[in-house]
Amino acid sequence: MNDIKQPLSDVQLEILKAFSHNLTDEELKEFKETIGKYFADRAIQSANKVWDEKGWTYEDVNSMLQTKMRKSKK
Repeated sequence: MNDIKQPLSDVQLEILKAFSHNLTDEELKEFKETIGKYFADRAIQSANKVWDEKGWTYEDVNSMLQTKMRKSKK
């Protein structure tokens, strides 16, 4: 059996330190929502950057929504 040990990332270590005690159900829910919002905000920022770089308009996006852009696997 291959046992590949990978160290924890800096983020994982900080989260472990910060939450070395049990959270209430409400605290855990808030934590999950905060993490989700953080990553959602980052995704929105990335999408906005591409939008601006490409100079897209709402008409462009509507056109993309009507176009099949995925290629099927065969």
